[in-house]
Amino acid sequence: MTVQPPTQFTPPQPVPDQVAFDRVELSAILALYGRMVAAGEWRDYAMSFLRDMAVFSVFRRAAEFPLYRIEKRPKLRARQGMYSVVGMDGQILKRGQDLPTVLRVLERKLIRPVD
Repeated sequence: MTVQPPTQFTPPQPVPDQVAFDRVELSAILALYGRMVAAGEWRDYAMSFLRDMAVFSVFRRAAEFPLYRIEKRPKLRARQGMYSVVGMDGQILKRGQDLPTVLRVLERKLIRPVD
């Protein structure tokens, strides 16, 4: 029988009451939002701060389903990445660790071919 040395015990981290976007993250999201509003693509937004995720929803008009949701899920930090862009149909368009990289999938919507 082999005796294992005692491992270092780390106390569990306190669970936050809610997840929110910090100033840098919100700045990147609102910069994209401003460009899309100027292009006439987006008109309204909503933010939700829940226990396990923060969501920035983008709308074409106020009374409809969101076109896109930008989600922050800290529990997925070590897996697929805590940021994701979700389409209207629930499909994940992009996921990753770096918010500006994830938001690039929406910036491509601004680039249109010239007729």
